[in-house]
Amino acid sequence: MQVDYLIVGAGFAGCVLAERIASQCAKRVLIVERRRHIGGNAYDYYNEHGILVHKYGPHVFHTNVKQVVEYLSEFTQWLPYCHRVLAMIDGMRVPIPFNLNSLYALLPATLAKRAEESLVAEYQYGASVPILDMMASPSEELRWVAQYIYDSMFAGYCRKQWGMRPEDLDPSVSARVPVRISRDDRYFRDVYQLMPAQGYTQLLSRMIERRGIQVLLNADFREVAQEIKYERLIYTGQIDEYCQYVHGELPYRSVRFDLHTFNCDWYQEAAVVNYPNEHDFTRITECKRLTGQRALGTTVAFEFPQDYIPGRNEPYYPVPTEGNQERFARYKDEVAGLKGNVIFLGRLAEYRYYNMDQVVARALAVFEREIINAR
Repeated sequence: MQVDYLIVGAGFAGCVLAERIASQCAKRVLIVERRRHIGGNAYDYYNEHGILVHKYGPHVFHTNVKQVVEYLSEFTQWLPYCHRVLAMIDGMRVPIPFNLNSLYALLPATLAKRAEESLVAEYQYGASVPILDMMASPSEELRWVAQYIYDSMFAGYCRKQWGMRPEDLDPSVSARVPVRISRDDRYFRDVYQLMPAQGYTQLLSRMIERRGIQVLLNADFREVAQEIKYERLIYTGQIDEYCQYVHGELPYRSVRFDLHTFNCDWYQEAAVVNYPNEHDFTRITECKRLTGQRALGTTVAFEFPQDYIPGRNEPYYPVPTEGNQERFARYKDEVAGLKGNVIFLGRLAEYRYYNMDQVVARALAVFEREIINAR
């Protein structure tokens, strides 16, 4: 087989670039995907009860970038969606990110009022403050509030999710779920918060229906590469695997999902409920609350974080520590000489966490810079 571009991985990064190359450059593209389906970790499917399930955990599309929404709208209609998350703390379900509503739910009214006044005086109403920054406040009272929030919400969840303390990770991890000095219970504040009307798999399927795109599923890149002739390679897999682990393995965290269907309309009050302190699982997702479906019964997913073990589970989250970033830098140096022949793109290839809108925006930018402008 001979193609112009060989793309490894059929997630958002690979599918966006395949679509752009085929539709804008009229080039032949082959996507090679190790799994039995397209979509990467955004893959969804209808189970035997007719409920649309996000196989690899809840995926909520949110962005402030209009151009990304306009591009994806070529392949899907949207349903409006506002994501809300609760956390079980001291036997009560309180809003996440932690905000003033959470504070008043957990503390006596007098103490909560005093804490609110201190928070607003220090950070102003409407601010979002990373918990580690708050814990470093010069105010003894604010440090007490921060320690309470840290112990209640962050420490246990982080220990289960990452196997370490928040302060052992890059500060960007805990900053993704800041403390909100407001009563805004929305999980995201982005202008656009949407769900694809027929799911992510359908969206991506339409994206790669272009003439000139072929897809090979359940195939390992290294096992088929010798049989395919291509001009350029786009690699969205693990960069350490591509380099045959010459600098050692880059660690990831994985997740095991236990799915259960119940004969009731609803299982819980929100699409996602976190369990930072009790149980081995970190959260429960109710599928119908994500998709807005109407169906008999309801399906929920319990999430159990675990270490990534090649061949046994999937790599979900790069582990952002200083040592891991140093190892990744060595891999970047290792592939630097391949620039022009191989494009490394995506969460696994760049060893960083991307939201869906971010990886779409990055793929569109790479297309313009390294494919269109390189011609």
